[in-house]
Amino acid sequence: MEKLLLIGIDTRSMLNSALKLNYDIYSTSYFSTSDTPTIKNQQIILKESDGESCGIFEDEFNAQDILDISRDYIDEVDYIIPISGISPSDFSKNDQKKILGNTDVEKVENKFKFYKEIENEFLTPKTFILNDVDEASEICNNYEDVQFILKPMQGSGGYGVKLLDNDCHIEFSEKKFILQEYVNGINLSSSVLATKSDAKTIINSRLLNENDFEKNNSFVYVGNILPLTRESIMANVKDIDAILGEMKSTAEGLARKFNLVGSNGVDYILNENGLYVIEINPRLQGTFECVEKSLGINMLEAHINACKGEMIEIPKPQYYSYKKIIYSPTRMKYEKIDLDNIYDLPHIGSITEKGEPLLTIIDKDKDFKKLCRKVELSSQIVNEVARKGQLDGK
Repeated sequence: MEKLLLIGIDTRSMLNSALKLNYDIYSTSYFSTSDTPTIKNQQIILKESDGESCGIFEDEFNAQDILDISRDYIDEVDYIIPISGISPSDFSKNDQKKILGNTDVEKVENKFKFYKEIENEFLTPKTFILNDVDEASEICNNYEDVQFILKPMQGSGGYGVKLLDNDCHIEFSEKKFILQEYVNGINLSSSVLATKSDAKTIINSRLLNENDFEKNNSFVYVGNILPLTRESIMANVKDIDAILGEMKSTAEGLARKFNLVGSNGVDYILNENGLYVIEINPRLQGTFECVEKSLGINMLEAHINACKGEMIEIPKPQYYSYKKIIYSPTRMKYEKIDLDNIYDLPHIGSITEKGEPLLTIIDKDKDFKKLCRKVELSSQIVNEVARKGQLDGK
């Protein structure tokens, strides 16, 4: 039996799908949620235990740590699928030959290079590479009518993205940054499946970040609702069919332009000026389980087959599906929550710091309004439990 390694921040959802396939499965991850399947060949960095803090993800996560604990598995397996948090460029050239997915991702993952590649073909925000604070101030002065956001050159999930104030005050760290025109609008996403010769949009979704709920100028990823319809876009738009058509053609065009294979995500912002292309995620996306619930397919199998040149027949959506990540409203000690639509669960007694990911709500329903009510009710219950488990008055 061929051996397959899943490697990334959290492999839970992919593991559940992988275990239905005819592979000997290996897994290395940063997180180990209590609902992560336990398998023989498994390495985990964060060891959650009663009374111990899970820490601050941004401060403690390092992709190299996952690669280091994966070394023996990488040598042993036949195939590797990198998930969010691990880039194909992190692997040696020899190890990249085992990757089921994209390996040449520099022009996609580097946000400035991506902008330069598409600026003359697609609507996209003005983007500048930054070398120092003076350069940032000069750009702001030259575009007085434009508000900017600061983004890490590479990264995902909305972490490290900052909306700048009028005086463009910037504090640099060791990371490389871009300055990008702030486009206010509706966040959307396309999931596109590609072989070397073909590309098909699987489904479009409403992309959600913290600002959709809190109005706090935070761009951290919170979840998705799919498929995208007049209801699920949650905004007054004139022609949803035209929007869906443009998303489809754009996603498929970008997949062909960058010679992508497997499952990929294209993120947009829609406003009165049109559909802005923001970025490509050249790997399996956070919509993974929502797509499976809506379409009734094994998304990992579809990805693997596409990487090997076989495009699946894409069924029509049977359900709306909604994913919402709950970030802890307080520093709290986790106790069991009796809900049937929550995932990525902490270990009992472990401590989640305020603002860190606590768990994920994922549900489906044929009725969009009913689905929203279910997810929001679960969200309220989780937040209430979190506050009851509050520690240290924080």
